[in-house]
Amino acid sequence: MDNFNFTLDSPFGIYLNDYLEPAYTYLTGDKPQDFKFVAGVTPLSTIKEVLIGCVLYLSLIFGGQKLLVNESAIKAKLVFQVHNFLLTISSAALLILFFEQLLPIYWRNGIFYSVCNNNSWTQKLELLYYLNYLVKWWELLDTIFLVLKKKKLEFLHVFHHSMTMILCYSQLRGRTAVSWVPITLNLIVHVFMYYYYFRTAGGARIWWKKYLTTLQITQFVIDLFFVYFCSYTYFTSTYWPWMPNFGSCSGDEGAAIFGCALLSSYLILFIGFYRKTYNVERKTRPPVKED
Repeated sequence: MDNFNFTLDSPFGIYLNDYLEPAYTYLTGDKPQDFKFVAGVTPLSTIKEVLIGCVLYLSLIFGGQKLLVNESAIKAKLVFQVHNFLLTISSAALLILFFEQLLPIYWRNGIFYSVCNNNSWTQKLELLYYLNYLVKWWELLDTIFLVLKKKKLEFLHVFHHSMTMILCYSQLRGRTAVSWVPITLNLIVHVFMYYYYFRTAGGARIWWKKYLTTLQITQFVIDLFFVYFCSYTYFTSTYWPWMPNFGSCSGDEGAAIFGCALLSSYLILFIGFYRKTYNVERKTRPPVKED
């Protein structure tokens, strides 16, 4: 413990961001402190690239279904397990790195500053937002694996995976300071979700799937509270200052509106999925015989 120095800026006793530097430099040849998201320069930073990615994604999954219609399901349990295990670890690592950067901002300046002030969008957080955005591209493989295993593709799954990648891109471009709220909550969910997929890919039967869906719904409720609050105080202070507000909030207007609309649709869709899945299970479950 002598080598650990627990401070507000180093809540884990060591500054974990320093460990990101050698890995980032090895992979990119650049220093992480030099990173800046620049549209048209940074990889996958233009709307054209995002739209092409979505078209390729949809073409691969639906085209793949057609091509494999008469084929047997591909059994690659180890590949599926490794994929989900790595996403579990990546989600946990990003979550810890976000926490390390956000705790000092919140503790020193308060919650409103952390979700609305332009200075809460730091260079280190911008890099983490970008890495999280890249992970959303990686997560598109989830659907490819479902196609290879010949599983049914639910609209919710395809819509959520493709649109979340677009959502992360839009907030990165729009520099919405509140982005950290839905992102960190999503990372918490994904630690459990990909661990669940990792275990079930190996044949394990996990009893808490229902609670995972409940956690996802709770995530969207909290997300919407924050994004609607930030959007409300921005638009009222900017266009209707006579209305009660807490002051302006940083970020692009279009990104804010898109985020509110998409997260609202997620909440509706996940509630519908929950009711459809677990109400059906309850109805089809055989009655318990009383002694």
